[in-house]
Amino acid sequence: MSASRSTTYKVIGWIAVIALFIWALTGLELTGFQPTTWVLTKSMLSGLVHPDWAYVYIPEGEDLLRSLLETLSISYLGNFVSAVVCIPFAFWAAANMSRFRAVSGTGKLFLSIVRTIPEIIMALIFIKAVGPNAFAGVMALGLHSVGMLGKLYAEAIENMDMGPTEAMTAVGANIWQRMAFAVVPQVIPDFISYTLYRFEINVRSATLLGVIGAGGIGTPLIFALNARQWPRVGIILIGIIVTVSVIDYISGTLRKRIV
Repeated sequence: MSASRSTTYKVIGWIAVIALFIWALTGLELTGFQPTTWVLTKSMLSGLVHPDWAYVYIPEGEDLLRSLLETLSISYLGNFVSAVVCIPFAFWAAANMSRFRAVSGTGKLFLSIVRTIPEIIMALIFIKAVGPNAFAGVMALGLHSVGMLGKLYAEAIENMDMGPTEAMTAVGANIWQRMAFAVVPQVIPDFISYTLYRFEINVRSATLLGVIGAGGIGTPLIFALNARQWPRVGIILIGIIVTVSVIDYISGTLRKRIV
């Protein structure tokens, strides 16, 4: 009976997946391609294959290297802000740090609300407050990352071994002594690993935020796209790919050594 029931559930599941796929596919409306699509495609591919190498470094003005450096600065500062700010919220949301489930539940709810707001929305809000500059990007990345890093930090705290904490409690240690000698040494490696992983994501996010004026490489990219300067678009994309790949490699290597 259980085997037949399991088979029935699988069949129902596959039918639901296929039905949802068909429903989503039929909801798309293709009105046709524009007459200039092929011409633009050839120009775009030609520009990407023949990038504007002169844009890599321009001594007297804005260039690729300066824009990438600003993107990395936005990512690093936003990551640093979130890594520090989210620590108390992580302990608030960790279930094993409180006797009452409602306390950790409200902490989890707060972090969920923060991370559901996209970086772009936060960046637009900060742009209205401080203007279209890199500071808006830093604040948007920092605030959004608080929700995600706080969730990961809270999970690291919940997964730690409670034996050292209970042992210190048994010998009369206060809460600060337990935190310093039983909790922090266990969670620090996970905290650093999650922070490095979030930095990888923030580098990509900072690129996107520049498109709406929050600083970084995204700003010259959207200008080049609007002006249809495909060789410049090509060199910017190459710079983004190389930068993200190097950051991913370095971060992944460090995380393997830490964890």
